[in-house]
Amino acid sequence: MSKTFFDFCSGIGSAHIALKNLGLECVGYSEIDEKAEATYQLFHGSSYKNYGDLMQIVPSSLPDFDLLVAGFPCQTFSIVGKRKGFEDERGKIIYGISKIIEAKKPKMFLLENVKGLVNIHKGKVLENILILLNQCGYQVSYKVLSSEDFGIPQMRERVYFVGIRRDLYQGNFMFPTQGGAKKNLKDFLVDEKEVFVVSDSAYTTFLRFLENKYNYGRYHLEDLTNQEYLVLDTRQSDLRLYYDKIPTLRTGRQGVLYIKNRQLRKLSGLEALMLQGFDRKMAEKAQQHFSQTHILSQAGNAMTVNVMQAIGKNILEYLV
Repeated sequence: MSKTFFDFCSGIGSAHIALKNLGLECVGYSEIDEKAEATYQLFHGSSYKNYGDLMQIVPSSLPDFDLLVAGFPCQTFSIVGKRKGFEDERGKIIYGISKIIEAKKPKMFLLENVKGLVNIHKGKVLENILILLNQCGYQVSYKVLSSEDFGIPQMRERVYFVGIRRDLYQGNFMFPTQGGAKKNLKDFLVDEKEVFVVSDSAYTTFLRFLENKYNYGRYHLEDLTNQEYLVLDTRQSDLRLYYDKIPTLRTGRQGVLYIKNRQLRKLSGLEALMLQGFDRKMAEKAQQHFSQTHILSQAGNAMTVNVMQAIGKNILEYLV
């Protein structure tokens, strides 16, 4: 009998891909964003039922499953947010998840959130989450992992929680520390469409950006364009340069540029999805159906497939 999972706060389904690759069967998902749901169906088909807002779900209406997985909303806990933690309504989603865990009693759960959650309010938010999940009857472990260590050249650190139902607990869960060979960034920056070459007006804006008080005299355009696959992050007032990797993809981050063939290019939606572990065929499919803003936003919200799959592989050892 195959092992099953339920995909909460599913987004576009990176966890679905990772766990399906490992032979697990999805029995349903929960997502409130209609655009994310449309992408989920494009990627995974329309046969899976979306149970909607998890805060409104009656647990008894859900099918049984072995593993609960959720990338619960991170805006509440992110360093780019207001860091209100549980004071924010979105922070209360962890209570909705714990309610479902307590009622359905899956063998295990896997949760993901931003690294910043670990130290909000001097660790008090993390402590409260661990207490809450332990009270559901689970032995909980957590670890911060970086996508860079799992074959994805993205500076993306996230905290992962794994819970093992206490009656099945036989020792601490072992998180993977790495997985997959390190890949070259140029293998991900593959979109050749001319539309992603920075326009004349945007180019002029970039030149003014180089002349602002933070960047003045620090950079010369010719020096930058001579560096193939140099990544430029313009989201802050000061320019940030990256070699062999990109900064963390985020929903609102649209300022990632790079140099290719001496041209200044914008990161495309296809490239952003690939930099989250989606294969090229799937990313191209999304690009045919949705706008770049749509795809970039959803890629920023997604979990990295490679990391989820590496953790899922270790979880399989416990799902006996």
